Amino acid sequence: MTPLPALAALAADMTAWRRDIHAHPELSGQESRTAKLVFDVLEGLGLKPESGIGGEGVVAVVEGRDPGPSIGLRADMDALPMNDDSNVSHASTRPGVSHACGHDGHTATLLGVARHLAANPPARGRVVLIFQPAEETGLGAVAMIKDGLFDRYPCDEVYGYHNMPLLPLGEAAVHTGPTMNGYKVWKIDIQGVGGHGAAPHKTKDPVQAAVRVASEISSIVGRHVDPMEPALITVTKLQAGSSHNVVPHEASLAGTLRATSSDVIETMWQKLQDICTGVGVMTGCTVTVRETAGVPPVFNAAAQANVAAAAAGGVFGADKVHRDLKPYPFTDDFAYMLQIAPGAYFFVGQGGTMVHQTAYDFNDDLLPNVASVFARIVEAKLS
Repeated sequence: MTPLPALAALAADMTAWRRDIHAHPELSGQESRTAKLVFDVLEGLGLKPESGIGGEGVVAVVEGRDPGPSIGLRADMDALPMNDDSNVSHASTRPGVSHACGHDGHTATLLGVARHLAANPPARGRVVLIFQPAEETGLGAVAMIKDGLFDRYPCDEVYGYHNMPLLPLGEAAVHTGPTMNGYKVWKIDIQGVGGHGAAPHKTKDPVQAAVRVASEISSIVGRHVDPMEPALITVTKLQAGSSHNVVPHEASLAGTLRATSSDVIETMWQKLQDICTGVGVMTGCTVTVRETAGVPPVFNAAAQANVAAAAAGGVFGADKVHRDLKPYPFTDDFAYMLQIAPGAYFFVGQGGTMVHQTAYDFNDDLLPNVASVFARIVEAKLS
């Protein structure tokens, strides 16, 4: 890995920011301390940040010397509702909240880019630095957009990244076209008629209904989706009952459905609704499904993917940048920004513990290197 010398010199500052944010994680929509840290750093660089966009979002602009295109760079700021078992000196000070997805590193990376660009503005155009809340809930990007993000700060192109433990440290990946799944988060509520476990014929059993729904869900991908299309539907929660001899009056299920095609997502969603209707008729229960969050697939434009790949190659080596990996099954609401402006979302390997595990910690060695990738993108587009 070969970071730009100017950004290598900022590694200690980026590490300090990252570890401060890691020690004080904040859940989606509650990133007030992180947003203030970001705002204060940007203001200290002589920039004029704006806060409160889409909730806790913060935006600042670095102006080039001459007119030209606008390039957006985005980082997410929120943490996860889980414990931190990393046993590092900067571990979370907030029980049940942890930066187990590396958004602390993403934020520190973009702060490093901001400091570099403030001292070395582009020859033309401008760079829009976007610090986004609430990625984990899938609500932050669209909230910023609805709050006028791209009306006030138009972008001709947008770029973002994620650390990727599935790739070794020192490697990167940039897809063209579908890059990550879109998804719908769903919840099913089942209302029945409870009663004695020895008299089930006098009940409308929501447990039976829940089990039938869960079983039928497994057939959606296998029987209603083209086998050449990547698709996934997962039941992650099933709750019902409180006693061994009482048929409860209600039950619930929750989960996600994911695909790289919006059409496939809609097919699965329709079939899930059909299953709920059918099971309701069969059992006599009221079965209601609703979408609690949704994000479209992440789609990289070819030209911008090539720019990101070349920039990553300048840091990691062209032979260490994967261009032909299959799309990842994960999701990121950066997809909404890519619907507004063409761009690219790239991955940087860090190996080790997978994200969303309690022992995870972002690898600080990535900070000056990924910041250098962003700086190279800016140089390529605004030199």
